[in-house]
Amino acid sequence: MRIRIVLPLLVALASPVEAENPNIVLVMADDMGWGQTGYYNHPVLKTPHLDAMAAGGLRFDRFYAGGPVCSPTRATVLTGRTHDRTGVQSHGFALRKQEKTLAVALRGLGYATGHFGKWHLNGLRGPGVPILKEDTHGPAGFGFDEWLSVTNFFDKDPVMSRRGKFEEFSGDSSEIIVEEALKFIAAQARAEKPSFTVIWYGTPHSPWMGLERDLKLFANLDEKSQHHYAELAAMDRSLGTLREGLRRIGIARDTLVWFCSDNGGLAGFKPDTVGGLRGYKGSLFEGGLRVPGVIEWPGGITKPRVTSFPAATMDIFPTLAEVVGLPADSMLQPQDGQSLRLLFEKEPGPRRKPIGFRSGTRGALVDNEFKLYSRNVSKGDFELYDLGEDPAEKEDVSIRHPEVAQRLRKLFQEWNATVDASVAGKDYPSGKVDSPQPPRMFWTELDAYRPYFKAWRKRPEYSGRLKRK
Repeated sequence: MRIRIVLPLLVALASPVEAENPNIVLVMADDMGWGQTGYYNHPVLKTPHLDAMAAGGLRFDRFYAGGPVCSPTRATVLTGRTHDRTGVQSHGFALRKQEKTLAVALRGLGYATGHFGKWHLNGLRGPGVPILKEDTHGPAGFGFDEWLSVTNFFDKDPVMSRRGKFEEFSGDSSEIIVEEALKFIAAQARAEKPSFTVIWYGTPHSPWMGLERDLKLFANLDEKSQHHYAELAAMDRSLGTLREGLRRIGIARDTLVWFCSDNGGLAGFKPDTVGGLRGYKGSLFEGGLRVPGVIEWPGGITKPRVTSFPAATMDIFPTLAEVVGLPADSMLQPQDGQSLRLLFEKEPGPRRKPIGFRSGTRGALVDNEFKLYSRNVSKGDFELYDLGEDPAEKEDVSIRHPEVAQRLRKLFQEWNATVDASVAGKDYPSGKVDSPQPPRMFWTELDAYRPYFKAWRKRPEYSGRLKRK
């Protein structure tokens, strides 16, 4: 391993690039709840840099993660398809090689592609470890030329893999991957090449290890909450570093930055993480799915505003496809998202495509103000909520709106049938799943990782997590 110490960020100045297509940066937090922002007046957490992004761009009040846990949402970002279609049923499932990804599509358009941080689409469970060079389901296997990545959650002083070569870093994980991403972005700007950069934080996922400077901000909280919120403070600071870095490089105006979280907030923290919504991570209620969502693109979103238009991570691929002019065949059908390009300029009216969710036996469908929910789809026990009047989902209004309940139930069942067909591989040219998938397993069970066990088992994030549970 080569030891690297994180130094203060030095971004080489590059001349502004007036590219035909914007640079694209997708940023995603890991377990950040909808209520954990300064712009929603969180009682202890300040997020000045995310607030500045929101004030200068398009802020979503109703932005949904594609799934209630991490790997599923990551699959939806890269494919525009609900996660079950792609083989990613839950956390730790691998993305099918037969899927078409956003990174591959943009690379075909001349973009340089880079991934930095958490991956979790290669079939491995357990604490994050560096991705092996020969891993067929790592970032390289889905269109990323450059990558500094780990399999799952990672924290302070991480060990990461740069295209298969392991490196140790010192410092907060969010600040480390933003610094590394900016180096990649600056290099592409100097080469006058558009870049597509994915920054997937490990924050604020457990085991929660904040820096001393950030812990002091939350001295009145219990120890666990202190570290949790300290991680978020550092993450927000890294967003400031990212925005300032883009300005220094000279490409801020021509760069689209899209921020969200991979699922709803965590239970057991004070102050609360979901802003009064029902449910937490793992749930298909609003608290498990609704997350912060902000797009900043000075050259493309010139009139900042807040929108209540319901949108989701499935919309990212079709939106960017329209922005840069990708051909229709760059996306595998059916797509579950829709383009939000018109929303950059004005409110388009009601959403035309409902947003569907599946997780185990549960299902949900969001259709503008109404939401259908089922604890067990096969039993047909559906509930209906009016999110406009009742965002906390306290009252089932099926009796008050029987026609809406019937219509949405029919829509959900039709959509659900198409997902079942996708699971069986009907969307692929061969009509079946013909690409071998790696088994869903803990990386401790892989011989390739055994040489590193002794060193890694001493790390605090692996304590008590190295055995199958």
